[in-house]
Amino acid sequence: MAKKSKVVKELKRQELAAKYADKRAELKEKGDYAALQKLPRDSSPARQKNRCAVTGRPRGYLSKFKVSRIIFRELALKGQIPGVTKSSW
Repeated sequence: MAKKSKVVKELKRQELAAKYADKRAELKEKGDYAALQKLPRDSSPARQKNRCAVTGRPRGYLSKFKVSRIIFRELALKGQIPGVTKSSW
């Protein structure tokens, strides 16, 4: 499990990016990069890191399922992810 502070910080970044999305697009369209730099640093979507929805793990993230590889394997073996089965040949 990731530190709670890291997960909370990432949620804050997502909220800020959503809040300033329209303003960022407007300033980029105008080409006003000086005003863009005055926006909060964490409002940039480039600063967001994908994290597992269950554990908060930043590495081994599967974007289609929004979980890490470890949790994906556990859920798939339990049959909790529809359409996913363990392969065998």
